[in-house]
Amino acid sequence: MNSYFKLKESETLELKKSTAQLKPAVISIVAMLNKHQEGKLYFGVKDDGTIVGQEIGNDTLRAISQAISAHIEPRIYPAIKQVTLQGKTCIELEFRGNEVPYFAYGKAYIRTSDEDMPLSVKELENLILRKNKDQLKWDRSICKEAVLGDIDEQKVRFFLKEAGREFSGLENSLKKLKLIDAGKLTNAAVILFGKKPEDFFPNARLRCAVFATNDTSYIIDMQDYTGDLFYLIGEAEKYILRNIHIGMRLEGLKRIDVPEIAKEAIREAIINAFCHRDYYEYDSVNVAIFKNRVEIRNKGLLYGGLTIEQIKTEMVSERRNELIAEIFHEIHWIEKWGRGISLILSMEQDADFKEIGTQFIVTFKRKYFEESEEKVEEKKVEGWSERWSERWSEINESQRKILILVQNNPAIAKTELADKLGINPSAVQKNLNTLKKKGFLKRVGPARGGHWQIIEE
Repeated sequence: MNSYFKLKESETLELKKSTAQLKPAVISIVAMLNKHQEGKLYFGVKDDGTIVGQEIGNDTLRAISQAISAHIEPRIYPAIKQVTLQGKTCIELEFRGNEVPYFAYGKAYIRTSDEDMPLSVKELENLILRKNKDQLKWDRSICKEAVLGDIDEQKVRFFLKEAGREFSGLENSLKKLKLIDAGKLTNAAVILFGKKPEDFFPNARLRCAVFATNDTSYIIDMQDYTGDLFYLIGEAEKYILRNIHIGMRLEGLKRIDVPEIAKEAIREAIINAFCHRDYYEYDSVNVAIFKNRVEIRNKGLLYGGLTIEQIKTEMVSERRNELIAEIFHEIHWIEKWGRGISLILSMEQDADFKEIGTQFIVTFKRKYFEESEEKVEEKKVEGWSERWSERWSEINESQRKILILVQNNPAIAKTELADKLGINPSAVQKNLNTLKKKGFLKRVGPARGGHWQIIEE
């Protein structure tokens, strides 16, 4: 340490002349933990910052460790080491812990400036209540393994620009957004702006699937996505719009795409799923696209005692993840007045909301679904394996998916088949050639303007 630099006591730093002051040192540790959940203490430094040094015997460090172990509850495990300050030997203790309240010699203390004050019964009660409340908030909890370098500065800059805020340095900007607590990144900071949130949270995940019928028997396509919440919300929206029917209307000479489910309703439901889900549960947000409906599922029942009827008829909202909700509100993705459900219903009157097990599910009916036609198609799909018997085993999974996709859209292009199957167009062509050769499929008409036909006999 430089000779001109002088240590100064604060709410997170305590100085003790020697280990003769071990008992008040233990009290100081508890006071700092109860206030800031971390701190540092030196033996061998007077309270005015003068470094006097500390004599260290064979069992000095052990005696400090034993005093802390014996007289602090819940237990903590500080880093205790010998250091040299301005050429003199001292002892440094660094400690942290989130299990407040902590007790020293059976009493609780709180740090105020550089003093250790005993907590009254009422103050202790409030501390416990605050702890229990905060523990329920996943997004406010500290992401212990994450450091500032795990945050993508460009993501933060882009967000602040969208929110109409100024960028004032990465750490300072996150502090202003309340995403840093006591110098540590919160879970919300990492899952919103992390470079790779999935490295810290395996459930920072989106799973999407398209099914050929009204149940999960036949999968046409399945995709998994990982990343920050902004990215996952965008991918969920694109996936649904890519796999439902898009109609059109004319405004003058301009063609306007009209999805069979209102885009704004889809987006609102997706945002709600990521905003209100229970991130303590190991699962993803799931999007399931069936012939007659689209489902958006997330782990996390309604929060704060709300019921399905209340969210449909009253503009009320209880936030499980307040920090995440505040960030979304900054860029007008959600409103503070709990209008999300009413907005969905204003655009999609048949939207349904239900709770099954630990999941909250939003269901949208597909408008271009015809019941009679769908039943015929479903019977065809289910009957293929029976009609073709052993021949069904002659083709691979990709080729079976091609048959299902062709059944649903005979005019489907090879590029779209490639996109749905996740393979390149040349691989699609090879599979098509196999299906034609084996008598499952034939082409009717020219390459452009023609269509595919499944051979029924």
